[in-house]
Amino acid sequence: MNLSPVVPTDVRIVVADANVLYPRVVRDYLLIAAEHEIIQVHWSPQILTDMADHLVANRYNFDRAAAERLTSAMTRTFPDALITPQPEHFAHLEQYTLPDDDDRDVMATALTCEADIICTDNIKHFPIRVMDDLGLTVMTADTLFLLLMDEYLPQMIDIHRTTVAHFRGATDASTLIALQKAGARITAHRMAQELGLDTPT
Repeated sequence: MNLSPVVPTDVRIVVADANVLYPRVVRDYLLIAAEHEIIQVHWSPQILTDMADHLVANRYNFDRAAAERLTSAMTRTFPDALITPQPEHFAHLEQYTLPDDDDRDVMATALTCEADIICTDNIKHFPIRVMDDLGLTVMTADTLFLLLMDEYLPQMIDIHRTTVAHFRGATDASTLIALQKAGARITAHRMAQELGLDTPT
């Protein structure tokens, strides 16, 4: 018997690139949105490795053990999120010249899980012509969150509040500042408005 939760047909399937999983506040928004079943999130082994490598390289006191705990927790919480891109999808991508060949893994992952959206902050690495040919949409985390706020505002407010609760000593204001610094500036401003708070600066 298949006991996996049934995902509504209108829920977007999102492949999260390493750069949107790297900032904790953006990662929390994405993962909690998946828990609320307003998106279905996926990543590949390579995406998780890239995220972990950058965290270890750039975050003080974030070592390999911490990276392993994080990736293990993500995989344990979202067992269906990990996607191994298939060789035929890499082969299909050989016809395209891309700004960064490392992004072929992200695209192949999206094709393998039949994603609707690639969420990345490196928009220029995913040319519109190629994305159109592949039937994919590329969005920054900021754009994706704004779309979700338009469609699922009560859930997004709850996602924000859950994110705040995940940070020791965090407040609405400090979390919105962190969200803005992580690149989701318009989302932070809109969320502040919805919560009746001053716009983060």
